[in-house]
Amino acid sequence: MGAAIVRRVGILGVGLAVLLLGSAAAQQSAPVPQAGEDQETEIGREVFNELKAKGEIIESSPLYDVLLPIIEPIMKAAQPRYKHPFKVYIVHEKQPNAFATPGGNIYVVDSLLYFAKNKEQLAGTLAHEVSHVIHEDSMNLLKKQKKIEREEVGAAILLGPTRAHLLALLILGDLRRLGYSREAEAQADLTGSDICAEAGTNPWGLVWLFQDFHNARTTEIPQILSDHPGDQARVQALEDHFKKNPQVFGRFDRNAASATPLVVPKNAPAVFMR
Repeated sequence: MGAAIVRRVGILGVGLAVLLLGSAAAQQSAPVPQAGEDQETEIGREVFNELKAKGEIIESSPLYDVLLPIIEPIMKAAQPRYKHPFKVYIVHEKQPNAFATPGGNIYVVDSLLYFAKNKEQLAGTLAHEVSHVIHEDSMNLLKKQKKIEREEVGAAILLGPTRAHLLALLILGDLRRLGYSREAEAQADLTGSDICAEAGTNPWGLVWLFQDFHNARTTEIPQILSDHPGDQARVQALEDHFKKNPQVFGRFDRNAASATPLVVPKNAPAVFMR
């Protein structure tokens, strides 16, 4: 409602091929540079390295047992739409959030698992973020920032980092405060609902989330959605989308009472990636 995810915990709001089927700890390996990798992969790797250096990436936790059954169907349904494999990581941040970066990495803030009321709300949030990656919204936003080249030159002279590293820092810094366009957000909502339906997850979860946010105090709203366009307009757009495609969405219950509660262990232990 991306993070990847532009503004989220680490971005923008802004990513399986590798479905995570084994232990969470064994699956969370650092991206390795590959010969001839494109810019999206390179930037995604640098974002990963930056989060790892900050000690935010959780390598092992019971929270993965909650997250993986929800996000794996989302990633599997989304994968044919994107050229790079999706992978998921839990990160530790104070504010509930989620974001996906260029290259297909999806980051879920641990506190978001405690914030979401049900599995459908969480799935809708994650599908929205994945959609930003599919649409390459963060890359497009980067390209629009004409100041990037000037900042790159100045930073390169002083610090000597790679261009990809600088762009990654922009994603984790400046882009948090910029936000996607209303058009990009609206399209991510619709694509996210399509992905949820393909995954067999009730796409009304995203509607329920917006409805909850409409009545919440600003301080309670995760950054992932707090800077987005009006909740009611987005609810209406989703409802119109559902009505126009009854063959896709007609089988899902719009009643929030049908939602599946999200049960999350309190004070779950975590091992951070080093």
